[in-house]
Amino acid sequence: MASDGPAIAHGEWHPRGSSRSLPASLLERAGRLAVRDETGAELAGGSLSSIEISSRVGRIPRRITFPDGSLFETVDNDAIDRFLAGKGCAREGIVHRLERFHPRLIAFVAATILLGALIYRLALPALVEVAVAVTPPIVPRIMSASTLETMDQTLLGESKLDEARRGRILDGFRRIVAESSGGEAGYTLNFRKGGAVGPNAFALPDGTLILTDELVELAGDDTEMIVGVLAHEIGHVEHKHSLRQIYRAAGVAALIMLIAGDIGSGAEDVLVQGGGLLSLSYSRSAEAEADRHSVELMMKAGLDPTAIARFFELLEAKLDDHSETSIFSTHPGTPERRKAILDMIAELRNPNR
Repeated sequence: MASDGPAIAHGEWHPRGSSRSLPASLLERAGRLAVRDETGAELAGGSLSSIEISSRVGRIPRRITFPDGSLFETVDNDAIDRFLAGKGCAREGIVHRLERFHPRLIAFVAATILLGALIYRLALPALVEVAVAVTPPIVPRIMSASTLETMDQTLLGESKLDEARRGRILDGFRRIVAESSGGEAGYTLNFRKGGAVGPNAFALPDGTLILTDELVELAGDDTEMIVGVLAHEIGHVEHKHSLRQIYRAAGVAALIMLIAGDIGSGAEDVLVQGGGLLSLSYSRSAEAEADRHSVELMMKAGLDPTAIARFFELLEAKLDDHSETSIFSTHPGTPERRKAILDMIAELRNPNR
């Protein structure tokens, strides 16, 4: 009826002691609650104080019991809550409050985190090794060519080293690659102006090495030091560190998307950075492995194996790099690496000491 105003909620009315139900609406009229059928006829009614309204428990339908024993049932729990709040008698059941905490969701999140950690620690390393093993040689070549082209266009410049300096470095480089597993055909040394990259040397997965003019200038006349650094980069290639890092980064990104889905760029950045921090221990072990490879390769080529240690000593002196290893470091600390290399050389020279 128009004079009754809008219905509080719609639902089903059940007569007392009967399983029969009728579509009905709950309304307030003259201080009374009433249930009316589709024709507007009143089916039940009573004052608010004489009516029992069940507490809210999640999405379970609310039950309004009238003095005559009939029952009005509705799934519109929010409408009942709004009505009770308007009367100053809103209440919320303990079970509903517990239900709103979504304990199952908490358990699901915990299980998801645990599953993600297990995949990262156990499954991802295994998948990376499989991917590295089945990767055809053409793939690292394509990756490296694309990377070098991009760096040449954005970061690196044309080398200004004179031919005599290049020649001395190339002579030492040929001596160490001749002792490597890939041989002379497996490696190409490229000279570049470092620009923003600065004094650096790095290797791409297919054996392409880049040496910056700034690193050559830093080393001064110590050509063996530069060759020692290149031997270190060859170690990265022969142990396939670059390829592993690429697959590992791809795996971490896939794991994040599997767990988080579309969570927005900000949250995704946080997860990606977290994944990067978790992979630091892998980077440190790879650097130590490449350091050892440098020592072994220099000794095989008849060159001074302490050359790479002198490079770290130079970093400490000229760049004031005395950093120690920490969980936020992508490399072992420079003093730590220099000492480890000297210990390694002593061990290789005197295996029975």
